[in-house]
Amino acid sequence: MKPLDVLQQSLHKRVLVEMKGGRSYRGVLDAYDQHLNLVLSAAEEVLAGEVTPRTGLTLVRGDSIIYISP
Repeated sequence: MKPLDVLQQSLHKRVLVEMKGGRSYRGVLDAYDQHLNLVLSAAEEVLAGEVTPRTGLTLVRGDSIIYISP
């Protein structure tokens, strides 16, 4: 199984995205591309243990991602 296959199976499900700099996002994976740029809906930003809800869609740039957990 390839990494993009795991993302395909995670479409429209909640994922956790760990970013460089200690920031994380939790939300529903709506779309992705071959560069691992992600579109999350109903996302929450987690920074230093503090959760900040986001409204609308959140675009996460692929080159800033450490890992994606389905």
